[in-house]
Amino acid sequence: MAEEKILLVDDDVDIREIITLYLQNEGYDVITAEDGSKAVSMALSEEPDLIILDMMLPVMDGIEVCQELRKSLTTPIIFLSCKSSATEKSLGLIAGGDDYMGKPFEPIELIARIKAHLRRNRMIKNESLSSTGITTNSITYAGLTIDIGNYRAIVNGVDIPLPPKELQILALLAQNPNTVISSEQLFRELWGVESFGDYRTIMVHISNIRKKIEADPKKPEFIQTIKGVGYKFNAPN
Repeated sequence: MAEEKILLVDDDVDIREIITLYLQNEGYDVITAEDGSKAVSMALSEEPDLIILDMMLPVMDGIEVCQELRKSLTTPIIFLSCKSSATEKSLGLIAGGDDYMGKPFEPIELIARIKAHLRRNRMIKNESLSSTGITTNSITYAGLTIDIGNYRAIVNGVDIPLPPKELQILALLAQNPNTVISSEQLFRELWGVESFGDYRTIMVHISNIRKKIEADPKKPEFIQTIKGVGYKFNAPN
C-alpha cells in the first residue's frame, strides 16, 4: 500500500515537529501548514488522506478552514485545541470535523485515532464500511438512501453530503435496523479506541445527522435515542 499522506496544520513549530516525527515513524507522508489560508490551499492541491487541524490559527481559524474544505472534500479531519470545553468541541464537530483532541494529548492516542479514521476510509473506498456486515455501497429505506461510496444521503430525492464520520455512524446504525447500539460500541467500532466516557462526540454527530435527514430533528423518525444506552435506527415499515 502506498504511503498515506497527512496534512498537519498548526502554527506552533514545536508541535508540528513533534507530531511530524511520530507520524513519520509510523510510515506516513507528512506535509505541514502554519496558517489557515495555506492549509486550504494545500488540502485542495495535495489531496491528503487525513487532516490534523489546530483550532487557533492565523489568517483563517480552524473552524473557517474546516467549513471551506467541507465544500469539496470528505477527507477525515481531526481537530486539535488547547481549549477542551464542550462548546469548543461541539463547534469543531458541527463545522464538519470528524474527531477532536484537546492539548496536551498523548501522541499514542492521536496515532490510534488516525489509524482508525484511515482504516475506515479505506473500507469505504473498498465498498465495505465495517466488519459487522456493511458490504454494500448503498443502503435504502423508504425516503432515505445512504450512498456510502459518495459520502451522501438522499432524503426524498434531495442530495445531502455527509462528512466521513457522520456517514459511518448513519450507515452502521442503518445496517442494523431496530437494534440498539450503545455509544461505547459506536466509539469502539468507528474510532477504534475506547470512549473513556467521552460520549459528547457521538451526541454531536447524531445531532448533525438528524438535522440533515429528519423532517423534524426534535422528533426523529429514523434515529431514536435510547436513554442511558445508545441509539437505534427505526426502519420505516
